[in-house]
Formats: sequence, structure tokens, C-alpha cells
Amino acid sequence: MPMLKLEPSFKDYIWGGNKLITKFNKNYQGERLAESWELSVHPDGLSVVAGGAGKSLREYLERAGEKALGKNCERFNEFPVLIKLIDAKQDLSVQVHPDDAYALKNENQYGKSEMWYVVECEPDSYLYYGFAKSISPGEFCERIESGTLMEVLNKVPAEKGGVFFIEAGTIHTIGAGVLLVEIQQNSNVTYRVYDYGRTDKDGNQRELHVEKALDVTDTGPAASKSAVPHLAKCEHFTVDKLYLDGRIVRELRGEVNELSFLSIVVLEGGGGIRCAGESMEFKKGDSFFITAGSGEYTITGTCEALATYVG
Repeated sequence: MPMLKLEPSFKDYIWGGNKLITKFNKNYQGERLAESWELSVHPDGLSVVAGGAGKSLREYLERAGEKALGKNCERFNEFPVLIKLIDAKQDLSVQVHPDDAYALKNENQYGKSEMWYVVECEPDSYLYYGFAKSISPGEFCERIESGTLMEVLNKVPAEKGGVFFIEAGTIHTIGAGVLLVEIQQNSNVTYRVYDYGRTDKDGNQRELHVEKALDVTDTGPAASKSAVPHLAKCEHFTVDKLYLDGRIVRELRGEVNELSFLSIVVLEGGGGIRCAGESMEFKKGDSFFITAGSGEYTITGTCEALATYVG
């Protein structure tokens, strides 16, 4: 079975909305859905093989062996990627992620660089990443304590189709009204530095991790990183956009060779995908995993999707 349709793991964090349910066809019974982990072998939220009697993607890959991931994944000690859909009805906490060296030493897992692709956003919504100008570690600490940290962050208007690469050590947050895809290293290490004084249903404020954040945060301006012709490219993942308008571009052909698996997350439209003698229909919100070495694939229909692999 070289081509798998995946079912995500769900997270109902306090800042989430309901767009993943109402617009992205997520089979979730609650009223608030913050994240759907579309491609994940992380123990904090495992993707499941659709029609696989509850078998997780992690279990499938353990049985399929290393060849299913591809030769480019041999340099990693674990599966390198985690892909999420994120619906921010409210502002997320201001946070930072450590690099591999710090995370392995202090958290016993890898660090986290990530990219964002804005799927949709409400008017006047914003993203924040990095600082608007360099500040000292002392000022960083003082602004956390005084609640004025937002004043010195790099504030960027959110736009549909916007792409941002958030390197480990870069302070960042997603503002209210933004729905995006996050493609990241396979890690769940997050250091919160500011959370607007919010409390959970029991009246407790969420934990902050100021000391660790001070250790890992780059207090300089945000750095742009071009990956043209890709949307994003780093050691752990390469991301491309797939687009079929149904008129001029009605069919897309590609190949999944022995170098890497291919993940496809559908953001708009619908159609069909064929690979290695298998055919599956897809709609907005669907996620597929094609094992390395599966050969040629064909996508038909009208759609927008993100394709992720290890370069």
C-alpha cells in the first residue's frame, strides 16, 4: 500500500476556533479545534491510517521499514517532519523553540524550525516573528515582566498565500483570525514567554518558560530566508505548492523516487490522485502520504495543495 490517506490527531487548545470543522471537513465532535496534526509520528499526537483499523502512521512505518521514508531520511535518527493545520480564533502565546543541541540536552527531543503558509485570514489579522530591532537580553527579560513585549516584536499583516520561515530561536506568534499550515521539525518543544494573562477553565494561567526562552532566543531582527523556487527548504523538509485550476492546468504528474516520501495536504478544491495502480479521491482538508520509491503519480481536478518531502 504505497499511498495512504491519513486521519489527523486533534488538539483543542484554548485559542482555537471551529474553521477546521466547518471548512476543512474534520471529523471532530467538539466545538473548538485549534490544531489537526495531519502528518505526525510524534507520541503527543499520532496520525492514523484511514481504513487501517486504527493503525497509526508510526506503526505502519515501523513495519514498512526505512525504505518507505527514502534515502534522504537516513541521516535522521527519527522521522523528520510534523505537519499541522492551525486555526487561531484568538492570539496564540508568544513563544520560541530551541535548536537541536539545546532541546536534546534539556528536553530529550529535537528542536524545532518551522514554516507557515497562510491559508486564509480575516481583515487586519497579523503574524509576529522576530524583533523589529535588536534588543538586549536584559530588555527582553524586562519586557516579559512588564507585559510590553509585543511593542518590540516584528508585526506583519497576514495575507493569504503568505510564507514565513521561523528558524529555531526566533520569537513568534500567530494572531487571531489566521488559519495556516505549519510544517516543522518532528518536535513538540515550545517555550511560552507571554500569554496575555489568560486562564484555563479552572482559572489557572498556562505555564511560562521564561528562563529557557532567555537561553535560546535570538534578540535580533527577523531574518528573511528565500527558498525559490520552493516555498521553503531546509535540512528537514522541502515544501512546494501544487495548483490545478481545472482549465489551463487540469492534470499534474510527478514522481516519488527512492530518495524521499511525499506528503500532500489539500487546502482547496477536490479531485483524484493515482499512484502505483491505486486511485483515491480527495477534497479540501485531506492528507496523503506516499512512500518513497512508489513511482509516478497523477493528480487531476481543481485544487491547491502543499507537497512536502526531504531534499
